[in-house]
Amino acid sequence: MSDDDLTFPGGLPDMLEILENRRAPFVFGPRPLPDLDVDLDALAQQIVPEVATHAPEGDDATAWDQKRAKIATEFVGNSELAFLNAQLIANLRKRSYPRHTPALFRRLWAEQSPHLLETLDLRWLVSSVQTFADHGDTTTQREVGQALRMLFGLMKLYEFERLFSKRGPEETHWFRGKSTAPLPLQMQSFSLERGGLAVSLIAPIWTKALTDPTIAPLADHLMTELNKDPGTVFRRLKKMRERRLARMQRR
Repeated sequence: MSDDDLTFPGGLPDMLEILENRRAPFVFGPRPLPDLDVDLDALAQQIVPEVATHAPEGDDATAWDQKRAKIATEFVGNSELAFLNAQLIANLRKRSYPRHTPALFRRLWAEQSPHLLETLDLRWLVSSVQTFADHGDTTTQREVGQALRMLFGLMKLYEFERLFSKRGPEETHWFRGKSTAPLPLQMQSFSLERGGLAVSLIAPIWTKALTDPTIAPLADHLMTELNKDPGTVFRRLKKMRERRLARMQRR
């Protein structure tokens, strides 16, 4: 089989190489991450100043200085605690990081969930729950993080592809003209009227998340937002199901 026959030429080895190239750790300069016992309540009251977006210049500037300044552009006027959460995530995506980084990340979510849920936008909340996949302290935290990392990652892929259909996120497809092409991996077709795939995907992981006090507030918030969002495949399929059932009842 040639590389032209593969979606990912080179298979797993090449995919792992791509991942590793993106995971080079940061080199720290004069602005390292706070210690594990940092006063989180104080950080919640402090506001990120505009000067935080200015990275040091000259030979002493490090990759972390540049990254920290770039992240700061999203948090000027927000709390230092929200900014710290983003900094921890950026480091935890790397191959190595200061030893206390995972514990500090978990401490933020164990002690400061209400503040973080109020101050972080949905993009950073999604990034936060995904970080638990590799750095959760319990099996539940890691399983929930991994499941939601897969769910939100696939949602991003298919919703991006949908943009090329020129249909808005709240626009459903019509039943006429449906392709008869088979689904990949010999999957059986989804039953629009009776299919429970969406529920079987979401309900178990949502339920499991609620059993862990650290990840529960974050996961519950995100699942509630997903349920409210009118522009997801789940809502579009719901509309299509209702339209088809209404049509069947009129016959």
